[in-house]
Amino acid sequence: MSGFDLSAILGNPEYTAMLLHGIEMTFIIYAGSWSMAMALALLLLALRLSPFRFGDPLVAAYVSYHRNVPTLVQLMLWYFGIFTLMPSGVAEWLAVHNAEAIFAVIGLGLCQAAYFSEDLRSGVRSVSPGQMQAARALGHGYLSAMRFVIMPQGVRNALPPLINHSVSLFKNSSLAVVIGASELTHAVKEIENLSFRTFEIYLIGTVLYLFFSLVIMSIGAYLSMRADPARSARA
Repeated sequence: MSGFDLSAILGNPEYTAMLLHGIEMTFIIYAGSWSMAMALALLLLALRLSPFRFGDPLVAAYVSYHRNVPTLVQLMLWYFGIFTLMPSGVAEWLAVHNAEAIFAVIGLGLCQAAYFSEDLRSGVRSVSPGQMQAARALGHGYLSAMRFVIMPQGVRNALPPLINHSVSLFKNSSLAVVIGASELTHAVKEIENLSFRTFEIYLIGTVLYLFFSLVIMSIGAYLSMRADPARSARA
């Protein structure tokens, strides 16, 4: 085998198609798990801010579990554990409809929701209590004040950690390879097995992850500037 040669990978239509499919699956898993995580995080935040006594300890236990158990272990629990306990009809349907990607979305989404909820809670807590008092004085009820006054400011304050955790979620999508999801890392491993071009294909995979992570960070920075008029004016 000759020395370093990227064209051996990029010039091969089969390998290029595998990489493109891996990128597509990575973003499907990422988008699905991010959407699930954000929706669940908002629910967890609502429970934590609610007057019900059970809300705060319940959410605290959820966050503690997902922050202290490795994401990889959680994915394996879902796919190799919970999947096997499902009724045969459900398991067969999932197997036909890409169970690996579905459980990757579920596992990553549930885990990331714990981080997103804490980011949002910190953002809401950073809003001055006087904002709620002013909103109530203007005639807003509690829910109305939270929706139109507190939450917009809280989300804006939470954007930096939310962006960081969104990038982390994208990188953690590579863990789905352990349950057989055909994402980018899986494609890289398959191409390495077929081509024996270990350095070239892992270099390509590294560059792709770096590029897409930087794109997500750039989008997040743009949204953060748009959400903060003072910062945008300074820029």
